[in-house]
Amino acid sequence: MTHRQERLLEVGSLARVEGEGALRVVLDHGRVTEARLNIYEPPRFFEAMLRGRSYLEPPDITARVCGICPVAYQLTACRAIEDACGVTVPPQINALRRLLYCGEWIESHALHIYLLHAPDFLGYPDAIELAKDHRAVVSRGLALKKTGNDLVEVVGGRAIHPINVRVGGFHRAPARSELDAFKNRLDDALEAALETARWAGDFTFPEFETPHALLALDDAGTHGGSRSLATGGAGPRYPIESGLGVITTAGVGFPLEDFEHYVSESQVPHSTALHAKLRGVGTYLTGPLARYNLAGPRLWPVAAQAARTAGLGRLERNPFRSVLVRAVEVVQAVAEARAIIEAYQPPDPPFVPVEPRAGRGHGATEAPRGLLYHRYDVDERGVITAARIVPPTAQNQAAIEADLRLVVQAGAQLDDEHLTLHCEQAIRNYDPCISCSAHFLDLDVTRR
Repeated sequence: MTHRQERLLEVGSLARVEGEGALRVVLDHGRVTEARLNIYEPPRFFEAMLRGRSYLEPPDITARVCGICPVAYQLTACRAIEDACGVTVPPQINALRRLLYCGEWIESHALHIYLLHAPDFLGYPDAIELAKDHRAVVSRGLALKKTGNDLVEVVGGRAIHPINVRVGGFHRAPARSELDAFKNRLDDALEAALETARWAGDFTFPEFETPHALLALDDAGTHGGSRSLATGGAGPRYPIESGLGVITTAGVGFPLEDFEHYVSESQVPHSTALHAKLRGVGTYLTGPLARYNLAGPRLWPVAAQAARTAGLGRLERNPFRSVLVRAVEVVQAVAEARAIIEAYQPPDPPFVPVEPRAGRGHGATEAPRGLLYHRYDVDERGVITAARIVPPTAQNQAAIEADLRLVVQAGAQLDDEHLTLHCEQAIRNYDPCISCSAHFLDLDVTRR
C-alpha cells in the first residue's frame, strides 16, 4: 500500500461502457477530495438537429442517439409527438410497442450482464477471457441477446435503428405466423433468463448503499391499453413503454408535463453532458434499481420468484446488486413477450393518422438504463420549433460521481490498482450510455 499523502487515480478511457469517458479520483491523506466522471465525447446536438424538422421525423432521427437502445428513443419520441397532436393509439398498437420494447430490454440487459459487468464479479478483465473458462455461460448470454435482437428485427424491421416505427404506430404489422415462430425461442429464453438470475445470485457483492432518491416511470393502470393483452387486465404494470407520470422514493411525484419543473439540468466543466437534480431533493438515480424499488410488486410471479432466487430483498439500495435486477427484468421481458405474442392480433391498419396541430407534447419510457424523457413543441404546420431530450445517463451522472466518492472513501486502504478496478466496477453498476447523454442543450462561451 502506498504511503503518499496525495494519491491520484486516473483512467483515461473507461472500458466496457458505451461511449467515451474517463475517471479521475484524488485522495489527500486518505480523504477523497475529488471524484469525477469525465465525459469527453463530443456533444451531438440532437435537440438542435430536430428543430425545423417535420413532426413525423423524430422516431427516425432520435433512433440514431444510441445503437443499443434505439427503440427507447423511437417510442418516447412517438409518445411525445402523439401527445402534442392529441392522439391516443389503440390497445393492439400499444401491445406491439411493448413487445418491441421487451426485445430491446432482453438484448440490452443480456449484453450488460454477460459481456460488460459479469467479468468484474468473476475476476476477469473482459468477456473474451471469461469465455475461455466459461464458454457455455457466455454462449447462454449471447443466445439471450440474439433472441432480443431478432425480436426487435421482426417487429421493428431492423435490429439496429429499426425502420418500421412511425408516429401513430408502425408502417406494417407483423403477421401472426412471424411472431408465432418466436414462441419456442422465448420458452428457451425464459429458461436461460431464470438460469441467469440463479447464476448472478452467486456473485459476491461489496457492501454499499446509495443514499440517493430513486426515480421511475409510473403506470397507474389507465394509460396505454395493452394490459388486457399482456397482463390479463390485472393491476398496474411494471414500467416499460408507457406511464402517466413519475414517482420517487423521496415522496415526490408528478405528471410528465411537469417533468422540467421538477428536474433541472446544469453544465459542469468536466463533462459534455449535463447533470440533473430533482427539485427539493438533489441528486437521484433512475434505472433498474429504481424500477425494482418503486414497482417491484408489479413484477409477474415468474419474475418475482426469480428475484427471490437471486437473493433480492423487497427493497434494494446497493447498486452493485443492480446486475441481479437486470437479470430479473430479463425474465419479466421474456415472459411478457411470450404472453403478448400468444394474444396477438395484427392491428389493421397498423397505425392511426396523426394530423399536425400547434402544441407541446411530453413522452417518457423506461429505457434499459432508466427513464427517458422527450418534449417537443410543434407549430400548426407540424414543424418542430423546440425539442428537449433528457437521457437516463445524464440524469444519473451526478449521483454516480457522488457514489464514487463513497466507494473510494470506503476502499481507501486498497492499493491504487485494486482501488481503480473497484471504481470502474462501480461505474459499470449503472451501465452508463455516455453517447446517449452527450446532448449539450446550451453552450455558453465567454472569451476574453
